[in-house]
Formats: sequence, structure tokens, C-alpha cells
Amino acid sequence: MKNLKAYLDEQVAARNHRDELCEARPDPLMIARRTMDQHHALTCALFAYGSAKAIVAFLATLEEDLVDLAESDLRFKLEGKYYRFQSSEDIIQWFCTLGRLKASGGAEKAFKDGYSSDGLIGGVSTLITSLYDLNPYRSKGYEFLIGKPIVSITKASAMKRWMMYLRWMVRKNELDMGLWSGVSMSDLIMPLDTHTFNVSHRLGLLTRSVCDMRSAIELTERLKKFDPHDPLKYDFALYRIGQEKLL
Repeated sequence: MKNLKAYLDEQVAARNHRDELCEARPDPLMIARRTMDQHHALTCALFAYGSAKAIVAFLATLEEDLVDLAESDLRFKLEGKYYRFQSSEDIIQWFCTLGRLKASGGAEKAFKDGYSSDGLIGGVSTLITSLYDLNPYRSKGYEFLIGKPIVSITKASAMKRWMMYLRWMVRKNELDMGLWSGVSMSDLIMPLDTHTFNVSHRLGLLTRSVCDMRSAIELTERLKKFDPHDPLKYDFALYRIGQEKLL
């Protein structure tokens, strides 16, 4: 375990710099950091599925002031735009919802309303519920984008995009933005995707065979043995190890 910790610490140190976010190694965080805004970052996180190159290419086409536009202006700006499971109408309605969230106090406030009483899972679920309450629009693509509130950890998906968003908002370094305060880094849960899941298995950090919330929590608890205060400092390094096929 000491050798593994040393290897991961080395990878963390090597990747904790702005040059890690570049066209050669695209990541949605490079688009989110352009504005350092919590609502633009939420868009970047929730659309972060598929290949990194395709994600970044799509996000780069979204103007940064969309969240502040009226629906009529959104329809003019976003006509014909789509991304994988999201139709043009899904994207328009997403920015309508996001604008209402911003006007109602913002993502941080909605998250903390749940976090203060029910921890990280409660915070995510409260924020997701708030998004649905702000807009009655529904479709498969729209609901896929936002996800579902976590009713039971034993039945929940890994919620990778949401957990990544929280990492961006809470941690502050050369990569993560640290735009929120009052949320403990030790409460964060690993954003578990295929790369991180497979790498964690090969490194002996994970035993569960299903990529779900319980696996994300198991991996987080294992990484707390290396750093109890900031287990997610290893997230980006583990992701890159898998993406770059270093094992």
C-alpha cells in the first residue's frame, strides 16, 4: 500500500497544473474554467458523457451568457443544436431551468439546503429536485441530463457527472475551481466512470464488480486511508491513468 500511495501521490503532483487541460488531452473542465461560474460549470459537468473530444467540442459551441437569456432568445440561439441524447428542445429547456435556478438563489444554495441536514447525498438530491421543480418540461433526454434524486444508496448509479461537478466546486487547486465554501472535501464521493472503475480494480483499490454508488463510496473510503481530508485529490490522476492506458 505504501508503494501504491507513493505512485498515486506522484501522479497527482505531476498532473496538478493548468497544462494538463489542453486540446491534446481534452477535458470538460477546460471549458468550465473559462468563466469560473458555478452554473456554466454545471452545464459542462452534466453534458460530460461520451468521448472527451466530443464533449469539449460541443461545450465550446455554447455561448457563456445562455443562462441569462429569455426563452425566445434561447430558441433563436440554440435552434438545431443537439448533443447525443439531448434534442434542441431539451437543450433550450435546460437553459430555461438553469436560468430559473440562478434567479432562485443558485446551485450552491440549493445544494446546501440539503447538505446541511442530510450530507452530500442529501445535497445532490435536493439540487436535482429543485431543477425538476423549476420546470415542468420532461423528456428522456432532459431527464437523462439531470439524473434522478438518490432515494437509496443501494440502488443508485455512481452519479459520476454530479460527483465530478461537486469536486470542481469544492476543491481548489490548479485544476478544480473551488467556487463554493462550507462543504468539506472529506465528504466528497469519487466520480466513478469506466476508466476510474477499471484502474481502481487493477490497483486493488476496489472489489465490487458493479460501477454504482456503493462502489464509488467504497473507493472513496479506500482513498481516505491515503488522505482522510482530501480523498478526491486522486480522482483526476486515476482517470488519466486509465485514459492514457498507463497500466
